[in-house]
Amino acid sequence: MAPLSWTALEALTDFQLDRVNGPTNAQSRLRLFGRSESDVRVTLYRDHHAWCPYCQKIWLWLEEKQIPYRIEKVTMFCYGEKESWYKRKVPSGMLPAIELDGRLITESDDILMALERVFGALGLGMEDRQVMPLRQLERLLFRAWCAWLCYPASPRQDQANREQFTSVVARVEAALDRTPGPYFLEEFGTADVIFTPYVERMNASLFYYKGYSLREDNVRLSNWFDAMENRPTYRGTQSDFHTHVHDLPPQMGGCWENDDPQTKTNQARVDHGPWDGLPDVTYPEPETSRAEALRRVLKHRADIIRVNPADDLLVDEALRCSLTYLMTREICTPPPGSDGALRYLRDRISVPRDMSIYAAKRLREALETAAALVGDGQGAPIPVRHRRDQDPANFAKH
Repeated sequence: MAPLSWTALEALTDFQLDRVNGPTNAQSRLRLFGRSESDVRVTLYRDHHAWCPYCQKIWLWLEEKQIPYRIEKVTMFCYGEKESWYKRKVPSGMLPAIELDGRLITESDDILMALERVFGALGLGMEDRQVMPLRQLERLLFRAWCAWLCYPASPRQDQANREQFTSVVARVEAALDRTPGPYFLEEFGTADVIFTPYVERMNASLFYYKGYSLREDNVRLSNWFDAMENRPTYRGTQSDFHTHVHDLPPQMGGCWENDDPQTKTNQARVDHGPWDGLPDVTYPEPETSRAEALRRVLKHRADIIRVNPADDLLVDEALRCSLTYLMTREICTPPPGSDGALRYLRDRISVPRDMSIYAAKRLREALETAAALVGDGQGAPIPVRHRRDQDPANFAKH
């Protein structure tokens, strides 16, 4: 069949999101939680890509506490040039930062403690005697992860690094086992927020680069992930495996894969699908996932087409073929030579910056299905030293 027109595609989605008072979302510039704009005392400076782990920590805390706040988005250097206005405000350029009642604060732990002093703790606070050992355990886990992931190693050393990491994971499992519920303490709180960013990235990176599934191999952590995914706040900040594993190398100074056959199998799934069943998400898929994906593409379609290396007219038709399949499940063959163009886009969907995790899975699936009708051509490789291919300046007008 012929691809649907843009007008016909627009008629197929009524997806809307209340960015100000609705669920946690990466697109918002203002969060009020039903209160007045005059109640805003906090401005959060975070990255455009909604990827920065330390930003995610502050973002999740504010959402859980429902503190009214504004969001100013800043480019991480990996993706493009840091904005001059931000460097005037924060000369180091570091993220995150907040302004609280006009006072600028950097460093995520200092930010959380400052927020606690003004708005109260989330459960038990940063300096509580039950939280402090968990904060130390999180840093120990982080160091063991970095030692395994971020340095080249012989097979013997790789195995030793794996054993070191899993020994710390056993301590994390034991900590979770000491509580009656799924969280690190009796109730959800600060400790869970602290563990969230890097445990999410460990789950993705070790699956892809080491053939090890943190979530599937550890019962208590699996239960913790499930409990986190029952929180709409976490769902709004959650990323997928594909985004994490390709954003981590330039941020971490490299990620080193091993020669485990499972590693190759996992990499093929993350990069080429099928994306269903990956241990990056387990909560039921929302009925709105396809409509959300379509709405987000429609919003940015002109820029999506413009930045694609292929010819604009070719990308336009191929993209409409993919979206026709996304919404109708009808096969529409894209024009010859468009397979690489479609996979270029498939590889550059960023979660949750562009859309939520299930919407991204559906869009990746549609793009790959359409590309496979044409051939096995791939898009330009994803950079490993930077991600300037995702420079937010290309989409600044939105």
